[in-house]
Amino acid sequence: MSQTLHASSTQENASSKSTLALWALAISAFGIGTTEFVPVGLLASIAGDLNIGITMAGLLISGYAIGVAVGAPVLTALTNRMSRKSLLMSLMAVFIVGNIVAATAASFEILMIARFITAFSHGVFFSIGATIAVQLVPPHKKASAIALMFTGLTVATVTGVPLGTFIGQTFGWRATFWGVALLGVISIVAVALLMPKNLKQSPPAKFSDMFRLMTNKNIVIGLAITALGYGGTFVAFTYLTPILQDVTGLKPGMISIVLLVYGVAVAIGNEVGGRLANHNPVRALFWMFIAQAAILMIMSFMIPFKIAGLIGIILMGLLAFMNVPGLQLYVVQLAEKYVPSAVDVASALNIAAFNIGIAAGATIGGLVVDSIGLVHTPWVGGIMVMGAILLTALSSKLEKE
Repeated sequence: MSQTLHASSTQENASSKSTLALWALAISAFGIGTTEFVPVGLLASIAGDLNIGITMAGLLISGYAIGVAVGAPVLTALTNRMSRKSLLMSLMAVFIVGNIVAATAASFEILMIARFITAFSHGVFFSIGATIAVQLVPPHKKASAIALMFTGLTVATVTGVPLGTFIGQTFGWRATFWGVALLGVISIVAVALLMPKNLKQSPPAKFSDMFRLMTNKNIVIGLAITALGYGGTFVAFTYLTPILQDVTGLKPGMISIVLLVYGVAVAIGNEVGGRLANHNPVRALFWMFIAQAAILMIMSFMIPFKIAGLIGIILMGLLAFMNVPGLQLYVVQLAEKYVPSAVDVASALNIAAFNIGIAAGATIGGLVVDSIGLVHTPWVGGIMVMGAILLTALSSKLEKE
C-alpha cells in the first residue's frame, strides 16, 4: 500500500514538474511573440521619433522576419549538440540584449540591427521548443504539450501586442522594448528554475539533410504554400495602425482596443484551424485559403467605413492564423514521408518559410503604400493568398499520384 502511494506521489511530482517546465517554454514564447509583432502598433511613433517614413519603419517587421528565416534552419543545425537547457538560456540572453539595444537605439540603423539579432533567438527557440515539449509528457499528451507552449505565442498576439502598443503610446516606444527585455529576464529565470537538465539531444542535424529537403519538389511546394498563405495577410497587417488611423479614421486610443479584439480573433482562429487540420491538413488548408483570399479582396472596400472596416479586420484576424497548425503539420508529414531523418530540420525550414512570407508581405505592403496607397494593401495580400490556393491544389494532386 505504502509503495503504491509512494509511486503515485512520485508520478504526481513528475507531472507537476513537467507542467512547470512547459510553462517556462510558454513564458519564453510569450516574450518572443510580443517582440515580433509589437512594432505593428508603434510604426507611427517610431517613424516620427526617428524621422523616417512609415514604409521604412515597416522594415522593422520584414527585417525581423528575415532574421528568423536565416537563423531558424542554420542555427538549429549548428547548435544541435548543445545542451537543450543551456541553449534555451543562451537564446533568451540574446533576446534580452537585442531588446535593450532596441530600447536605447539612437538611429534607425541600430534599431534594425537589434531587431535582426533578436530574431535569431526566435527562429531557434521555436525550432527546438516543440521537440523539448514532447519530451516532458507521456506520448498521449504530446499534442497538448506543443499546444501549451504555443499558447504563449497566441497570448502574445491577444495581450502582449495591444499592451505593448498602449505602453508605447503612453510612455514612448522605447518603454515597450524595455518591457519586452524584462519579459526576457523573467523567461531566463523560469527556464533556469523549472527546466530539467536531462533533456534528450536530437540526433545531429546534417546540412546534407537540409539539401535533400530543399531539393524535394513536394516539400519545396509545401514551404512555398506556407510563405504565400501565411504571408498574404501581412501586406495589410504590417500597416494596420496607419490603416486604422488614416483610412478608417479611428483615434489613436482606440487602436490598442482594436488590436486586442484582433488578437482574440487570432486565438479563436488558431484553435479552430488546429481542429480542422487534424485529419486532412491539405484539404482544410485549401478551403481556409479560399475564405482568407475572399476576405482580403473585399476588405479594401470595407476599411474606409468604421463598422464595416472593423468587421473586416476581425475576419482577417480569424483567418490569418487559422492556417498555422495545418501548415506546420503538413510540412512535417511531407518530411516524414520523403526525408524522415530530417523532420526537425523541416520544422525549422517551415518556420523560416513563415517568416519569409512575413518579410515578403511587409515589403510588398510598403511598395503598395508608396505607390497606390494604404487602402489597397488588403486586396494585394489576397492575390498572394491566391498563389497559395493554386499551390495547395497542385500539392494535393501530386500526393495522390
